[in-house]
Amino acid sequence: MKNIMEVKNVRLNYGDYEALHGINLAFPEQKLTALIGPSGCGKSTLLRCLNRMNDDIDNIKITGDILLDGQDIYRPHLDLVELRKNVGMVFQQPTPFPFSVFDNVAYGLKVAGVKDKELIEQRVEESLKQAAIWEETKDSLNRNAQDFSGGQQQRICIARALAVRPAVVLLDEPTSALDPISSSEIEETLMGLKTKYTFIMVTHNLQQASRVSDQVAFLMNGDLIESGSTEEMFVAPKKEITSNYLNGRFG
Repeated sequence: MKNIMEVKNVRLNYGDYEALHGINLAFPEQKLTALIGPSGCGKSTLLRCLNRMNDDIDNIKITGDILLDGQDIYRPHLDLVELRKNVGMVFQQPTPFPFSVFDNVAYGLKVAGVKDKELIEQRVEESLKQAAIWEETKDSLNRNAQDFSGGQQQRICIARALAVRPAVVLLDEPTSALDPISSSEIEETLMGLKTKYTFIMVTHNLQQASRVSDQVAFLMNGDLIESGSTEEMFVAPKKEITSNYLNGRFG
């Protein structure tokens, strides 16, 4: 199984405070990895390292290596636009831009310099279908994306991330702001997409992690406690603290 991304001895400091303590973790291609752990354990901080979204934070220092297809994403002169094309992001709150569904999904393609209208139309339709939102939007592509429900907006955001054909999609608690029905629809969408894309998802919902992920990584207080296949982690974790967390004894 090919690992599309690897994190090697990654440490992150906010000034004198070390938030991540030497994380080592590999992300297999075309699988969904769930990052779990109590609030403040470093899940989202680690996720944001994977496409350099922490770069703009003052007084931050990141050491170690993060590799995408064997290339260090923190190397000098890296094109951040190209990186974020290859490593997309879907946030906790749905974040459609305040314009049409079509222009939302086409946005990344246009930023990347794609001018072929036929290709853009094809990608928009394909991506909306992949994100299971085509039937609800096909007759309303010119409608403002922010007019749709929260669950629909989140699937439009997933379509926007998929349109540029990323290698990896990062998901920061993508269903925590949604109702149970919308959450279930997002989960079904992700399950259907895993054969084509690699997903790395932060979630507080352990049942969700058990349902949709192939690999689970448990973090606590900035340390990676353990990781493994979802079945192994939920049925027979190696460490007692992992078992205690998964069984709701803390967190």
